[in-house]
Amino acid sequence: MSLKQFLQFKLSQKLSPQQIQLMKLIQLPTQAFEQRLKQELEENPALDTGKESDNSEDDYDDFDNSSDEYNDSDTIDAGDINVDEYLSDDEIPDYRTQANNYSVDDEEKNVPYAAGTSFTQHLINQLNTFRLSKQDQDIAYFLVGSVDESGYIRRSLSDITDDLAFTQNVYTTEKEVEKVLEVVHQLDPAGVGARNLQECLSIQLNRKEQNPDIELASAIIDKAFEQFTKKHYNKLMHKFSIDEEQLRDAIEEIERLNPKPGGSYAGNNKIVEHIVPDFAIKIVDGELELTLNGRNAPELHVSREYNNMLKGYKDTKEKSKAQKDAVLFIKQKLDAAKWFIEAVRQRQQTLFVTMSAIMHYQKEYFLSGDERKLRPMILKDIADEIDMDVSTVSRVANSKYVDTPYGTKLIKEFFSESMTNDQGEEVSTREIKKILETVIEEENKKKPLTDEALSKILKEKGYPIARRTVAKYREQLDIPVARLRKEL
Repeated sequence: MSLKQFLQFKLSQKLSPQQIQLMKLIQLPTQAFEQRLKQELEENPALDTGKESDNSEDDYDDFDNSSDEYNDSDTIDAGDINVDEYLSDDEIPDYRTQANNYSVDDEEKNVPYAAGTSFTQHLINQLNTFRLSKQDQDIAYFLVGSVDESGYIRRSLSDITDDLAFTQNVYTTEKEVEKVLEVVHQLDPAGVGARNLQECLSIQLNRKEQNPDIELASAIIDKAFEQFTKKHYNKLMHKFSIDEEQLRDAIEEIERLNPKPGGSYAGNNKIVEHIVPDFAIKIVDGELELTLNGRNAPELHVSREYNNMLKGYKDTKEKSKAQKDAVLFIKQKLDAAKWFIEAVRQRQQTLFVTMSAIMHYQKEYFLSGDERKLRPMILKDIADEIDMDVSTVSRVANSKYVDTPYGTKLIKEFFSESMTNDQGEEVSTREIKKILETVIEEENKKKPLTDEALSKILKEKGYPIARRTVAKYREQLDIPVARLRKEL
């Protein structure tokens, strides 16, 4: 056995802490970015917002990167720090990152919050009007607490019975729980507390004023639910000895029911996520105008107090060890503040440049709103256009929204693969899906088109697509197979 020693040269690329910080900031949508900014302001006292500054805009200088030569890995002696690098002639340098092409969007700053009585409390308030024993009331409260946001109780009665014993110290039987569940089924909205869709629809039908159509609808749901969901209409007509018109009237009654009774309650305890668009695109005099949400362009600068501390240190002739330790701390916080401010500035620039490239690439769509005019576009197309990495474009596209004249859209929806039509032209798969959707909307619902028939129609329109591809696109559009689209 022998030992050998040799040299090996290897090229490798490492991301600096600043680059990592920038990538993380770029990925954040507006609301998450605001939270990140708030966190940084709380953690770094050297970072300040323009709101707390008493100076006018003219009292500041532009951002200065003169301290970039320092990093956390350097060993620095307090006596080596050039304080002048952190102080400007105007005492307080300006590290603002606001630019004229970013709208202030004052109206966006007031984000609405969900208010009112929660769905659970709404049900409990109704329960309190029933006369129940203490044990039945405890069971009823527990059942109501088990109702999900759609209005269903998804757990089995045996599991609920066990949980009542272990967590509430209520010892009961499944039969007793089921009896109390019938009380819950009397609450509004109708259908709440159901264990499945069939029971939910059945509860709602039983609560309606009875007539022949309602009675038939109830019989279909209770006795032939599977045939109904699979739209085996001939079997239903034969089973209940009815004609097509009677079946149609009963189905219309069923279609009026609410399959998600919990979703209809305005005060649902689910937290509503309000989408705050990161960009806005407007059409002005026939031209597209892009703005970045003003909440992405905060006014930031270094704290005046920290600048005054440095001035005091500079003016002191004899510097104690405590003062040197303090100025090292100040220097570290100032560097962190400058790095963060620069990262925020680069984030704004990256977001604006990327979205601008996407807007111009899809100009025809943004001017018309017609999805058939969306060009095939992949991440690399935009990355090459703006000379950035594909991963950077991906970070912008995957988590950002843009407010357009046609609604608020997720940016990644504008990206799609391409295929060649019969003219040899590259077309977007989004365009094909839109045409497929239109064809299905216009079909005869009594005789819906099969995937094979849809494939033939698309070929006639100039899009040679196989049946399997049609099936894939149909599933992506969340459109059921032909048999389930059939109507009477």
